Amino acid sequence: MTMNPSAGIGSAVANAIHEHWKMFLIEGIILVILGLLAIIVPPIATLAVTIFIGWLFLITGVVGLITTFSMHGMPGFWWSLVSAIISIVAGVVLLGWPVGGVLSLTFVLIAFFVIDGIASIMYAVDHRNQLSGRWAWMLVSGIVDLILAAIIFAGLPGTAAWAIGLLVGINLVFGGTAIIGMALAAKRRA
Repeated sequence: MTMNPSAGIGSAVANAIHEHWKMFLIEGIILVILGLLAIIVPPIATLAVTIFIGWLFLITGVVGLITTFSMHGMPGFWWSLVSAIISIVAGVVLLGWPVGGVLSLTFVLIAFFVIDGIASIMYAVDHRNQLSGRWAWMLVSGIVDLILAAIIFAGLPGTAAWAIGLLVGINLVFGGTAIIGMALAAKRRA
């Protein structure tokens, strides 16, 4: 008797969601609240995202620089050094001139929504048998991501000032709603 490995994985995912449905519910509620705040004040959310990403680049670059110098004799030293310096420079630029970095981040956001949308759709389609009615939530979330990518691209460059905050907010609301739906469906599962 052979067992289908994907059925075992799907069952494990369903069991994990069922066992931790309260944590998924809390995560979904937090995402919805943060999303609504970003929708209410999109320019502030846009600036906050830009500054946050600037700090991520700066911290990553500093850690990379420390790591690179601690392993000075390792192969790839110069590539690691260049990578760390670029990350630090990107962080300093985004933190020093966050408004100027908004347009660049807008293109990154478009790419994120496209990739996340496709991944969510593929996940939903791939797991539709294991997730019964819950797969539709993930499918809708993926479709919304692709629509958001199209909206932000169509409105460039004028939409860049508010689009990141608004679209991230909408994405958080839909993603949080999808997680809430999955959590509540998992709660009801026997």
